[in-house]
Amino acid sequence: MRRWMQTAVALAWAAFLPAGVPAAQAGQLPDDVNPESRSRLPPIDREELDPARREAYDAAVASPAGAPTGTAALRLHGSGASLRFEAPMGRQLTELTVLTTAREYDQPYEWALHELEALAVGLDDGIIDIVRHRKPLTGLSDREAVIIEVGRELFGTRSLSADTYARALALLGKTNLVDVIDVMGRYASTAATLTAFNQRMPAGWRQSLPLPFTHPNDIHPDSRSRLALRSPASQTSVAELYGRMLSPSGIGPGVIRGYGAGQATLEARVGRRLMQLAILVTARAHDSQYDWTLNEPKALEAGVEAALIDVVRHGGPLTGVDERDAALIAFGRELFGDHNVSAETYARTVQAFGEQDLVDITGLMGAHAADAAVLAAFDQHLPEGVEPLLPLPGKSAP
Repeated sequence: MRRWMQTAVALAWAAFLPAGVPAAQAGQLPDDVNPESRSRLPPIDREELDPARREAYDAAVASPAGAPTGTAALRLHGSGASLRFEAPMGRQLTELTVLTTAREYDQPYEWALHELEALAVGLDDGIIDIVRHRKPLTGLSDREAVIIEVGRELFGTRSLSADTYARALALLGKTNLVDVIDVMGRYASTAATLTAFNQRMPAGWRQSLPLPFTHPNDIHPDSRSRLALRSPASQTSVAELYGRMLSPSGIGPGVIRGYGAGQATLEARVGRRLMQLAILVTARAHDSQYDWTLNEPKALEAGVEAALIDVVRHGGPLTGVDERDAALIAFGRELFGDHNVSAETYARTVQAFGEQDLVDITGLMGAHAADAAVLAAFDQHLPEGVEPLLPLPGKSAP
């Protein structure tokens, strides 16, 4: 798939420039990138923050890492509201943002629930159909059209062109745009959880999202997912869905996450090495230069072998790779590349990690998928002097 390449990538490959091209020119930041924050957003102004977020800012400043950087800093430019129900842009645009994400991640369960909620809050079904079938954006309001365009480009190309970003910023304003990207990232993470465990709609619910694949038939009939049901299922009528949407009891992303033991204990259970490998697999799948480059040294320190890192870096074959490592890499490649994890790959990964740990590993990968969307949208560059380590499409690999 064709991918937009940002000017900043040139810094990564200065050594491959034709003779006579000055190094300073190769490392020049794009015009829309702030030289201090090294992203499209300026350094965060503490005075812009509400009291709760000022506390988070002050805690970060007092930490050894200093002021917030990367996604932590970028997200502080948002509204700070509960984005699902209270984002300043309003429920219709919020649901449009979620639907756009579900469409680009080929996630039918996420789509089904939010299609109902979008209709409940008044989003026109013609707009929903445009998103569903990836139709042209003619006839939409400028704000509706730009949200869909941002999602299509961001998830389709793993980047956001300067022109699209500038139009989105002008139409939505900084706060709303940060909220839109944050919502997209969060629901990309949710989509990963749903896809990993093959969560299907309750029996009798219509599947209205066209998909480029057929789901594996490896689900439990009661939970409608790969995880056995822990609580009695109940049906929720469409009439009860008006306003605040609730997932049917016993299924959905929140229930799936409940099968894990939580991120706080994941390192003690699977080890830092495997966690860092999962992060690299996710960064590679999303062409996330920032996340990869800052995490590759941590992965080496945690014991991920340089040769294995190169397999992930270059999308190499998994022949001869340790079974647990190979299962994790194959799982991540299918999850983020195909949006559909095969029954064979899932069974192999569960055999390697068990259901509980796989739920939390998927949560970790989903969190970094969310970060990748935020980093790409705001064109976050590496700290000055840090050399990029990830070859990106359209560039010669070192």
